[in-house]
Parts: sequence; structure tokens; C-alpha cells
Amino acid sequence: MIKIWSVVVYVALPVWAWAQPLQFVTSARSADTAGRGQTTAVANASVTAEISLADRRVLPLFGELPKTTAQLDEEIKFLMDCDQSFASRNEASEFFAARGWDYLNGGQLDTAAHRFNLAWLLNDRNAESYWGLGVICYQHNKLPDAVRVLRKGLAVADTNVVLMTDLATVQIKQFQLNQDATALAEADTLLNRARVLSPKSAAILLKLSLLRFAHADYAGAWDFFHQAHTIDISAIDVLYLSELQAKLPDPKGIFR
Repeated sequence: MIKIWSVVVYVALPVWAWAQPLQFVTSARSADTAGRGQTTAVANASVTAEISLADRRVLPLFGELPKTTAQLDEEIKFLMDCDQSFASRNEASEFFAARGWDYLNGGQLDTAAHRFNLAWLLNDRNAESYWGLGVICYQHNKLPDAVRVLRKGLAVADTNVVLMTDLATVQIKQFQLNQDATALAEADTLLNRARVLSPKSAAILLKLSLLRFAHADYAGAWDFFHQAHTIDISAIDVLYLSELQAKLPDPKGIFR
């Protein structure tokens, strides 16, 4: 499936405006501490049980929660129906992912999320499902969730340069909001990798310009901006151009 937009284009916001390791718990703990742990576990289980089936349908990957009996029954029926209606579950997954993009483009985010979740249920190797859910998380301004889900998508489609660039875009936004150097470093890695795979992409070059802007390397930002402009003038973001000119006049004197 070919999409002509990325996260930033769809959201229409300029970027600049915008795993914790497993730990073992020792059994040599006081009875009081153990009691608190049991209480917390019961409380967490209660909270999980209170999340309705309707709410689970629109959480990314169904919230990655333990499944209730009602949820399992619904999923089994859905899978059986798909087995009757499609040649394969992969084909069904592609169908529901395509509907997810349709609803997403129409602004129906909850319906889109449910379709992407169904696509994932049918085939957890379908990168489109993770990608769509990541965009929806971005729409809801849930950036850590967007990063987490987009990473899952990239893990199963590690040469998808548009997905790669979207993840980098979210990480640049994370840096702009939180000064998270780790996020900026990941964006750097992703964009340079994307450039190797698609060296003539104006979109990637423009994102590299944004990355240099975030590093306060305005001369470098202009260099990538000019490269993007040379390849595709329509890829230029005039809002970003104004921001860049405010930091450093165009060294080549093309933009005044």
C-alpha cells in the first residue's frame, strides 16, 4: 500500500512547534511489603477488568492487556468469519489495514484504531497495523506510545523508509518538547539510515534539515534544505523556512 503522507503532513504541524530492564524481586522481603505487593496486584487486576471491551478495541494492540472471556469469544468469532470470507488471514489483515487508513484519513480515529487492531490480530507481522496505530497515538499527542508502536512496526519492516522517517519525526518532536537527547540520537540514526536506502528523497533530506536545526547547526540545516529544494521544490515547508531564516540568513542567498 502506498501512502503519500507522513505523520507531519497529516497532522499539519511543524516539528519544532511541537524500556525499562526486567528486574527480579527477592523473596526475602518483609510480610508487610509482601502484603502491599499483593494488594497492588489485586488493584491492578481490578483496573484491567474495568476496561470495557469497547475501550479495548481502540487501545493500541488492544491495550496489550490480559484478555477477558468476552474478548476471546469476540476474537474467535471474528477470526472464524475472516477464514470464511478471505483466502488467507494475511489477505484479511491487509484489507482491515487498508480500511484503517481510510478511516484515519477521514478523521475517524477510534474506528481506524479498531481496524488496525483487527489487522494486527489477523497478522502480527503486518507493519501497516503498527504504523497506523502509531499515527493515531501521535494524533492523540501520546508520543511515548507512538514511538513504542512505530518501533514495533519498524521491527517487522526494517527497510520501510517512510515508516522510518515518521518514527524519526516523532522523536524530533519528543526532543523539542522534553529536550530528550536519546530521542534526538535515535532520530539521527533513523534518518541517516533512511537516506542510505533512499538518497534522492526530498522528504528525508528535509527531515535531516530539521534534525540539524534541532542540534542548532543552522548551516547544516541550510545545506540539507537546499538539497531537498533541488530535488523537489514542493517538499519545502514555508513555515520551517521562516524559522531557519530567523536563525541564520540563507548562506547561498537563494531565499531572502
